[in-house]
Order: sequence, then structure tokens, then C-alpha cells
Amino acid sequence: MRWCDCDFGGRKLGRRIPDVKAPHGFDIISRGAYLTRGPTCGPRSTHTAPRLNLELLLLGLPIFLFSVIAHEYAHGYAALKQGDPTAYQLGRLTWNPVKHIDPFLTLLLPALTYWGSGGSMIFGGAKPIPVVPRNYRHFKRGDIIVSLAGVAANAVIALACVVLAVAAGALGHGAPATAGPLGYVQDMLRFGILINLVLIMFNLFPMPPLDGSHVVKYLLPPRWALQYQRIGAYGLLILILLLSFAPVVIMTWMAPVRLLMGVATRLIAPFDLGEPT
Repeated sequence: MRWCDCDFGGRKLGRRIPDVKAPHGFDIISRGAYLTRGPTCGPRSTHTAPRLNLELLLLGLPIFLFSVIAHEYAHGYAALKQGDPTAYQLGRLTWNPVKHIDPFLTLLLPALTYWGSGGSMIFGGAKPIPVVPRNYRHFKRGDIIVSLAGVAANAVIALACVVLAVAAGALGHGAPATAGPLGYVQDMLRFGILINLVLIMFNLFPMPPLDGSHVVKYLLPPRWALQYQRIGAYGLLILILLLSFAPVVIMTWMAPVRLLMGVATRLIAPFDLGEPT
């Protein structure tokens, strides 16, 4: 994420059903907005979404944090390659999660929204990756590359999760003694596929300041593009309103997640380890 990236997510896991979201500055774990109403990931996903609990967080949090940090790291690395060393100079081009924690956005705000919503939603944020677009060697190309670097990283992670989930299943079937632990690994990887697909689609939503807006603005006449970018000052508020009062808009935009998750599920199904005992 750069100064104001957004990432969002949520879905049904194989044996549990977490929901998650994050941004170009903000991460949300939201139970009511999208994938709790979507299709299941396999034959074991037959129950409805529970409240967020410790087991769900322990299962999903590692891959979620890795995916969000990878998204932000990719923005900073791409900016460095395009001529802007700001993130590197400030020590933000790192995989250390501590560097991405903001006391209010990452700690206090999630706690407040979790308790305030009765455990149905967590809203919070990661410290934004700073970039200075005027440092890019080619402004337009650099802006597009840096903006899409985050979703490209999430696409790589999603594909890697599919491969690793198949490998874990094959290993579990070949060595039944490992099937139980590997079943949890497989569910974590399913979560990784979902959350990265959601991060991709949500960040491509054409609402400033999300990543997709940095591409859309170049398709508009200059005068319209200027007005379009000004929406960014209210972008986060608009997104919250959409999630709260018009979730069908976000659900419609996120439809490819359902399709791609179905493809991934079918690829993993022959290697599914089932419910561990």
C-alpha cells in the first residue's frame, strides 16, 4: 500500500468461515459485506459464518498479514525501481511487520470496531508506504506500474497458494499420518487464495485512492481526471458507506473472486484432505 491503498476480503474456509479486508492504508476484516454470502469453497463448507474467534484469527492472520505486507512491499519496491527511493530511505522497504504497524490504525481502531460491532467486523489500517510520484523517471508509466505492483504481488501469492495446497494434499494422501496437520495447512492456503483474490479485486475498484483509480484517471480527459482524483479526499468514507448501505455494489464488483475461487477449489478438490480428526 502506498499513502491510501485499500484491500478488502472475506469468505468461507473449508472448516471455518473468516472474512477479511485491507487497504492502501486500510485493512478490514468484515463479516457482512461480501463473501459470507458467496459460495462455499468445498463440500465441507456447509455452515454459516460465525463470529471472529481466536482459532479463525490464528489460522488466517499469518497469511493475511503476509499478503498485506507483500502488497505494500511491492508498491515500495516498484517505486524504487521507477526512481523513487522514498520508502527505501525511510526504512519501509522491509518484510518486518513491525514497520507496518500504526498505533491507532493497526491496534486501537480494530479493537474499537470489533467491540463496537459485537465481534462482526474489524476495521483498521497499516501504516501507508510513502511514495513521491514526481521522482519517477516516467511519471505516467511509473504511476501505473507502482499502483499495479501490489495486486501483481497478490496474484503471485494466490497462484503459489494453489500449488502449495495441491502439494500439501498430495503429501497428506501419500503419508496419512501427516493428513491432520496438513489439513490445517491446506485450509490456511485456501484462505490465502481467497484473501489475495479479494485484495486484487478490491484494490482495482475504480474509487480514488484505490489502485484501480491510478489507471482509470489516464483514460479520462484531463479535466475529468482532475475532478476524479479529488474524490480521493472522500474515497474512504464513500467505501464505508457502500459497504454499509449498498454492499451489492461491492459484491457485484467482486464477482470474479467467486469465479476464480471456484476454479481454484476444483483444482485442489482431488487432493482435499477433508476434516481432520
